[in-house]
Amino acid sequence: MIVGKNISKRYGNLQVLKGIDINIGQATVVSIVGASGAGKSTLLHILGTLEKADEGNLSIAGTEINTLNGKKLAAFRNKHIGFVFQFHQLLPEFTAIENICMPAFIGGLSFKEAERKAAQLLEFLNLNDRAQHKPSELSGGEQQRVAVARALINNPSVVFADEPSGNLDSHNAEELHKLFFRLRDHFKQTFIIVTHNETLANQADRKLVMSDGKII
Repeated sequence: MIVGKNISKRYGNLQVLKGIDINIGQATVVSIVGASGAGKSTLLHILGTLEKADEGNLSIAGTEINTLNGKKLAAFRNKHIGFVFQFHQLLPEFTAIENICMPAFIGGLSFKEAERKAAQLLEFLNLNDRAQHKPSELSGGEQQRVAVARALINNPSVVFADEPSGNLDSHNAEELHKLFFRLRDHFKQTFIIVTHNETLANQADRKLVMSDGKII
């Protein structure tokens, strides 16, 4: 699903990633761990096409990312990649179902079809009765599940999560962790998760440990 070769990234005089090679299969849950400053989030953002590497090649679902730019890269990201962040980043003025539908609207899906898919995800995530609630009316765990549904609306090949349970209490964190594996089994998607949560990291199919810009 993902093949990266010699991925390097520098910010000024600081080299954050030092020639990383990575190969991740389909329907795999991968955790990335390491001390702060090891380069975890930078690697995640490059693999998720939010940032570009200074050197190296990246392929996702058979597409060479280095050959895409501008609108083509944005369209690829919208279709193939989902994101879940520590802070859910929901739009406060919109309801749960409207937030979930946003990537589908951007991808050109009709209102009716987007709402149908969003309703299916709400049911899968046990959020049926929260569809018309705004984020301020949802608990932290519910907000994060809405964010997960938003990441899934376009049936992405890969879902990237950056400290997804870092802002949740222990119960909701455990529920979110279980959810990732249910989603992997149900939708056959690949999940790449940067986390400081050792329980989640150790439950993953693969755990990658980073130190000083390298996978060790």
